[in-house]
Amino acid sequence: MSQLKKGALLTYLKIFLINVIGIMITPLIVSYLGKDEYGIFNAIGALIGTIALLDFGLTNTVVRFVAKYRAEKDKKGEENFLGTVRILYFAVSTLVVISGTIFYFFIDTYFTKFNPEELRIAKMMFVILVFNLAIQLPGMIFTGICKGYEKFVFPESVGIIRYILRSLTIVAVLFFGGRAIALVIVDTVFNILTISVSAYYVLVKLKVRFKLHQFSKDFIREIFKYSSWIFLFAIVNMLQWKSGSWVLGAISIPKVLGIYGIGIALGTYYGAFSTAISSVFLPRATQMSVNNASGEELTNMMIKLGRLSFIILMYIFGAFMLYGEQFINLWVGGGDSSVDGRYGIEECREIYMIALIIMIGYTLPLLQAFGNSILEAKNKLSFKAILYLVFMIFGVVAGGFLAMKYSAVGMIVGLVGGWMIVQNVMNFYYHNKIGLNILRFFKELFHKVLLVVLLVIAVGYFINYIPGEGWFNFIAKGVSYTIVFAIMMYFVGMLEYERELFRKPIVSLLKRK
Repeated sequence: MSQLKKGALLTYLKIFLINVIGIMITPLIVSYLGKDEYGIFNAIGALIGTIALLDFGLTNTVVRFVAKYRAEKDKKGEENFLGTVRILYFAVSTLVVISGTIFYFFIDTYFTKFNPEELRIAKMMFVILVFNLAIQLPGMIFTGICKGYEKFVFPESVGIIRYILRSLTIVAVLFFGGRAIALVIVDTVFNILTISVSAYYVLVKLKVRFKLHQFSKDFIREIFKYSSWIFLFAIVNMLQWKSGSWVLGAISIPKVLGIYGIGIALGTYYGAFSTAISSVFLPRATQMSVNNASGEELTNMMIKLGRLSFIILMYIFGAFMLYGEQFINLWVGGGDSSVDGRYGIEECREIYMIALIIMIGYTLPLLQAFGNSILEAKNKLSFKAILYLVFMIFGVVAGGFLAMKYSAVGMIVGLVGGWMIVQNVMNFYYHNKIGLNILRFFKELFHKVLLVVLLVIAVGYFINYIPGEGWFNFIAKGVSYTIVFAIMMYFVGMLEYERELFRKPIVSLLKRK
């Protein structure tokens, strides 16, 4: 099996582990830290994520340029590029420290709802994480080099091992009385270890050299010309997932930040299931675009990919809509709103609403992930990037106003409103500028599937009346819903090629036995 295929499998395994372990470890962290300290943990993490934008897209740029020089067999050019990037990363680290130092002195005036002890914890975590980021960003160059050399197995394997060991260490630290500050120290230690191992592999095993043969301002401009669009999309991503935390951080108590953080996490888990599926088909989509496939051919591919994602997403969305609030109460709830270690019923309902709103707004972009691949292949990402940036800023502002009255739920309503406007505008762009038949896309997307989804949700509503409580009752409902969904979707909702895709792995597995 090639490095590319092995790397892809390891990537899917990492996505699976991050989601599963994240779901398992979150209630433990909330329970041991308490709602307020967990909220601080989320807020500081979001702020550090914002400072991480100072990477300026250099990590992805390393992959592109290293691969280019290797293809050209230009060793001197590769060494000069890496020598130049090393200088740029030193400047980035310096900028991170300077930005962190400046913001440190404004933490008191920023987190206006924090008490003195909460501010002390926030400041200490912030200092540790700024140091962490200052070494993490330059360390990413080694991961970029591995990918540029098409050595995908090593960085993905290191990432998986790191995540498993980090999770086990966090559990142990919490068990022995560690708090939020201890968790960020654990992250810092694992970052240093990961960077050290990656550096050894790149410098000793791959024998890569960093050597500045010639310093050129034109070359630096060329680097930043490529990385600028990556940087712009990083800003959009930050506005989507982190801006809510830093807006709420300025107007809310720590507990609200924890509620918002858990809702966001559930929304991202939802997206990961679809991304894992769509990424398998995206290389083929790009190839079709490069080969000048017609608008109808691209629409056919978009429909195939969209329907597969739609089936999976509607299974998850339906289950969460029907039983999600019960799951959250069992997962992180069960306490009184005044008790520190667990969330009360109303707080769990807020988490449920935030996650559900994200799922509603996130579904259409996930179904049309293929469209992004087409834009990339046709070099037309600039329109989408600028459109997203404008309306995500609008979403942040709208969310901030709504948050003053409706807290975390108001914040996510504003943000998701921005997403939905963008995606509707993009549908006109896909139809009129790219040549995709969007009307046919929706018609064939919903064909059979939508009817089955509505029928399953109706049946699932009555499944909710299964008597009992606790995890056993939740699992009984989930299993019943799954059986109904699988049978009805397979025999009524799916087309023949879709049945074959789901049937083939099962038949292959049974033959092996």
